[in-house]
Amino acid sequence: MLDAFSKAVVAADAKGGFVGGGDLDALKGFIADGNKRLDAVNFISSNASCIVTDAVAGIVCETPGLVAPGGGVYTNRKMAACLRDGEIVLRYVCYAVLSGDSSVLTDRCLNGLKETYAALGVPTGNTSRAVGIMKAAAVAFVNNTASQRKESVTSGDCASLAAEVGSYFDAVGSAIS
Repeated sequence: MLDAFSKAVVAADAKGGFVGGGDLDALKGFIADGNKRLDAVNFISSNASCIVTDAVAGIVCETPGLVAPGGGVYTNRKMAACLRDGEIVLRYVCYAVLSGDSSVLTDRCLNGLKETYAALGVPTGNTSRAVGIMKAAAVAFVNNTASQRKESVTSGDCASLAAEVGSYFDAVGSAIS
């Protein structure tokens, strides 16, 4: 995984030049938005338990058969695994937000995830839906529109950061489906 700075240096080195021009402007923008990224990661990670629990509760409410005998989250062990997997996905999304790079999410979390879930008999439709619920909650935290959970944030527009966060969840949904 390369962060924004490493990418700029590697690209400049490949050209045999210095970091400058548009690359330098992009780095300045990344630094200017750094506090927004830190706020976003802080809000998401400090509310991870609620985000994941709400997502799993949402899919159980939408599909009550999941908690019936033979359902995807019937036993305590299956429920715990579902909650654990949601927390892992959320953690890697936070890593991607912090670095501004989805490669850590792809390499460490998404590669082989669909095949693993298929081998375990995990219903991917419900899993994708849970990821969608987590996406909505995380984007609400980034935009500071989460009900009952307003935080003091770095001033400025977070629309592009919220879109970036959403794209990471979209990548998770695509990898599962």
